[in-house]
Amino acid sequence: MPSKPKPTIKPAVKPITMDAVYTAPGYLFRRMQQIAVALFVEECRAFDLTPVQYAALIAIHTHPGIDATRLSAVIAFDRSTLGNVIERLEAKKLIERKSSGGDKRVKLLYLTKAGATLLREIMPSVDRAQARMLQPLKATDRRILLALLTQLVDLNNESSRVPLRAEDALEHLGKQA
Repeated sequence: MPSKPKPTIKPAVKPITMDAVYTAPGYLFRRMQQIAVALFVEECRAFDLTPVQYAALIAIHTHPGIDATRLSAVIAFDRSTLGNVIERLEAKKLIERKSSGGDKRVKLLYLTKAGATLLREIMPSVDRAQARMLQPLKATDRRILLALLTQLVDLNNESSRVPLRAEDALEHLGKQA
């Protein structure tokens, strides 16, 4: 007796809608990044600083004498784009570059007095921006969100165009000191 062909089961096709975009993790992360930058810029407008410039200043403050390659690893920012950030910070007289004693081609980065002053003055504005990002959530949800985001970032670090390599960069920096 001939066997009957098995019926083929077609996977359910999702309708093509904007809801598919609006509920996708990538879209939501991108939108939150836009919101985060907007709130930072709004709160820190008086200081004329971008979030990446702020991160670079914090890293240079924390690790005086860091070079651009290690700075890139510490803040997980593309090295070629970071050159523009460093140039802008130097033009604003917030950092200075000094030649390395061992290799004149390597420029070490240091905060200027103006840079240190700006960091102290900007902190309340940065804190307000960070608080505003999470303000709509209940305190418990804020903690959960931050824990989950930290976990996601850590677990997906190697998928980044510029993975965070702070430990490696700082270990090497310490050996040079």
